[in-house]
Amino acid sequence: MPTPDSQTMTCMEVWGGNALTDNAVSMSGLDAWVYSKPYAKAQAGGDVYYVSSCATGRITRLLVADVSGHGAAVTDTASTLRTLMRRYVNHLDQNVFVQSMNREFARLSSVGTFATAVVMTFFGPTRYVTLCNAGHPTPLLYRAKTKSWLLLEQRDADTAPTDDIANIPLGIDDVASYQQIAFELDVGDLVLCYSDSLIESHAPNGELLGEQGLLDVARTIPVTDPAAITPTLLERLRALHPDNLEEDDVTILLFRASGAAGQRNFFQRALAPIRVAGASLVALFTGRGPGPLPDFSAANILGAIIPAFNRRVSRRNPR
Repeated sequence: MPTPDSQTMTCMEVWGGNALTDNAVSMSGLDAWVYSKPYAKAQAGGDVYYVSSCATGRITRLLVADVSGHGAAVTDTASTLRTLMRRYVNHLDQNVFVQSMNREFARLSSVGTFATAVVMTFFGPTRYVTLCNAGHPTPLLYRAKTKSWLLLEQRDADTAPTDDIANIPLGIDDVASYQQIAFELDVGDLVLCYSDSLIESHAPNGELLGEQGLLDVARTIPVTDPAAITPTLLERLRALHPDNLEEDDVTILLFRASGAAGQRNFFQRALAPIRVAGASLVALFTGRGPGPLPDFSAANILGAIIPAFNRRVSRRNPR
């Protein structure tokens, strides 16, 4: 497997798509590794991956989606998702972004397009992650302190959905609710998101691995070099059964809390409103729709100026 290319995210950049890739990406407070291989040696597939960085360097958003279908229709959908990522790049609260994605897929449901997705927002100053899972395979979390992998379940005592249509795939119901969980990453902790081809892999006896089987495989992999985790995991899955990872798109997004600064210096923060205003004016005059304005929470707006307000972002209060 080739060595990943590497790049560093810039202010209000959105990177990704649905094409063949093997990339390492550096962001403020995070290092990420993205691998995606479309089915049957195609150059683009149904798996979509994006990462974005906000104007102040505090908010990083990560997305993995599995869109129904292949070809040009999925490429068009990936472009729409990029537009939404850019529009909400400065939002700390990801709920509006998720609801916008669901409405977009509901609009496309007449042509049979829907998607599963996992959306995560990493807030650098407190290393908190908010996660929403819309019918997608459960991500894995590695805790460096205990040297153990576990499943990142969507439900917990505070955020368990109260209705039957919560967190279903995007586009199934345009009024579905999407709950989110929040958790803190310590330096060295890892989150691994993936497409369903991994859990649809087979054990040597022919049975599907499922999420628990994938977790068991992950627990056998050394974590001394995060860049080696994805290729090692893929190699071990292929070794289990000859048909594994050959019948569908394969995508893995792995990210690690790096401990690097979660917020840029004062001069860079002072430039953030100018960048946002400029991008919004460009969007307005080019007809690209609403600009990348932030949500108006105290942690987002005041935290960009006064770092103490960033402490408002916690597990009990993700805003």
